[in-house]
Amino acid sequence: MEVTAKLPPPSAGKVVTILSIDGGGVRGIIPAILLMKLEEELQKVSGHENARIADYFDLIAGTSTGGIITAMLTAPDGDYRPMFSAPQIKDFYRKESPGIFPQRSTWLKSIWNYLYKPKYDGEYLHRAIRLNLEGKRLHDTLTRVVIPTFDMKQVRPAIFSSLKLNTESDVLPGLDAQLSDICIGTSAAPTYLPPYPFKNGETEFNLIDGGIIANNPALIAISEVTQQITRNNPDFSTFEPNDYTRIVLVSFGTGFMKPNVYNAKDAQKWGILKWAKPSIEFALDGSQDLVDYHLASVFHALGADSNYLRIQTDVLSENMADLDCATEKNLDDLEALAESLLNQTETRMNLDTFKLEPIIGGPTNAEAIKKMAEILVGEKRERLANITHSSIRKVIL
Repeated sequence: MEVTAKLPPPSAGKVVTILSIDGGGVRGIIPAILLMKLEEELQKVSGHENARIADYFDLIAGTSTGGIITAMLTAPDGDYRPMFSAPQIKDFYRKESPGIFPQRSTWLKSIWNYLYKPKYDGEYLHRAIRLNLEGKRLHDTLTRVVIPTFDMKQVRPAIFSSLKLNTESDVLPGLDAQLSDICIGTSAAPTYLPPYPFKNGETEFNLIDGGIIANNPALIAISEVTQQITRNNPDFSTFEPNDYTRIVLVSFGTGFMKPNVYNAKDAQKWGILKWAKPSIEFALDGSQDLVDYHLASVFHALGADSNYLRIQTDVLSENMADLDCATEKNLDDLEALAESLLNQTETRMNLDTFKLEPIIGGPTNAEAIKKMAEILVGEKRERLANITHSSIRKVIL
């Protein structure tokens, strides 16, 4: 009953629960393994082996590779249950990454691609996403989702948010697109994969990677919730805008490399070709740091540090930091790093230096995930109890 029942709206409980997943190409295997741990703990705490991530979050947000994971976590099967468990998503990365990012290009072909076309044609990725998401649309997801992209023709963000469906259909026509189209768009990283044009009804989209605007989509997710509160959505009727004390946010990163191999002296000699790859990396890593900076500042100022779990690492090697290094060894290394990350002490961003620092006397990341699972299961149980009690009172009256 508890697992298969739809999560009641936040207004029936104490907090809004949000999961956010960063972009990062093949590095998506890192949050996939963190999600495996979270799903395992949800199953243990709830006592139900079929518990899934989507059963416990009001909103799941993902950018680029995180957008693909978001869709896979929330797309329904024929029994209206999630099509994919967290372990199956990890397996997807292990199986499909070598086909999405083939490593057999010759030196001459690589130079040609850098100059005149994307490094990969994207056809394998498109087929894999369409096959796995089976024509599901934004409105089909089992919980609310937010997947940011950028429309290069309109020169503005295109945010696919199921919170905007129905209430804003006249303002945002075409928003209820197929999840496969949304995922292909949000993962179209410039220089790596081609931009993705498609039409949904009469609406035309020309999309590139959502990481251009929000590689860490957590702040967009909170903004979407805030808009629903100010627009008097009954699902959020008991909440005030930007009350972070009533938000529980779990945010999983895909890792990055610091200090980097770049330096200003060498970069003084760079031209367009040399700047292409670093520019993408700086945009993705810089934007995600600023989101963490803002959220860590606000949650701390409100005395709600325990409401915010951000798991990120800055110890990637140069190969692991690449978005497209899909060799067997690198995938093994990413998986091993994610497993070791679970046993490391939870970190928090130093708001002066932007560095990740272990919390003195803090829990391991695995222990922090377990604590979050207890909060999530407890919140759902309370909502179900409140809904039941409310129904009984209505019958008596």
